[in-house]
Amino acid sequence: MRATDYVIDVAGVTKRFGAKTVVDSVGLQVRRGEIYGFLGPNGSGKTTFIRMLCGLLTPDGGAGTCLGYDVLTQQAEIKRHVGYMTQKFSYYEDLSIRENLDFIARIYAVPDRAAAVQQSLERLGLANRSHQLAGQLSGGWKQRLALAACLIHSPQLLLLDEPTAGVDPKARREFWDEIHRLAHEGLTVLITTHYMDEAERCHRLAYLAYGKLLARGTLEEVLHSVALNTWTVTGPDLRTLADNLRGRPGIEQVVAFGNILHVSGRDAAQLEATIGALRDPRHEWRRIASGLEDVFISLMETAKDNFA
Repeated sequence: MRATDYVIDVAGVTKRFGAKTVVDSVGLQVRRGEIYGFLGPNGSGKTTFIRMLCGLLTPDGGAGTCLGYDVLTQQAEIKRHVGYMTQKFSYYEDLSIRENLDFIARIYAVPDRAAAVQQSLERLGLANRSHQLAGQLSGGWKQRLALAACLIHSPQLLLLDEPTAGVDPKARREFWDEIHRLAHEGLTVLITTHYMDEAERCHRLAYLAYGKLLARGTLEEVLHSVALNTWTVTGPDLRTLADNLRGRPGIEQVVAFGNILHVSGRDAAQLEATIGALRDPRHEWRRIASGLEDVFISLMETAKDNFA
């Protein structure tokens, strides 16, 4: 693929705050029209990385481009063509939905502002609520307003930082339907999330833990690269069994999913040996394909905390 086909193409991006390296030599390439999921625990550097991409922070190291503009020297140009949705609702709660969108359109000097605002209201289903104060909106409607504001200047790239945190499942699904429509129209999206079902709706994924990029690729490639082995077990007194399993050779994690335990580890032979030593006729064991949540937790637990 040609370099020009990448909307984001950076390598070695590093950011330090004092003695702490918050983002440590991260490289990322995102294709045009792609929904790229950015995963990782709280404090892993995801937000800092996004802020460097959109020109709000200057990297201390590394190089590359965002929308063809240099991330070190052309930050003002990047800002004009990016829509950035922050974790926290950041619009004016004492202004109406329409007034908020009109204000953002003024900042970006959007031509034919009134028509652009109306089109944005209609696209996101906000037209009937356009005169409602932003402070009176529920989480789901605030999310729609924030997305509308990000799109008002027709950006080429959306950077979405945990946009669905705190909204109900229906609002989350509607949000993702809209994101896929936008990607189909050619918009590129980099989105951080902690929801595994959302991560599975992305075209490709990257996993960042404590500033370091640990895995990236399609869902299948990420699952394969971690090489995690997982067994399920059902039966009585699973709490006692879980306590007996934890800390034994080959056991990396023991997680309850309702009436089932997931038991995982990377060393398949050692994991099976430990399971074999604790087998009980009352319990049914079955090997399964590791899910993204199993892999997510495994990566998190094996990563080195850069603030420890």
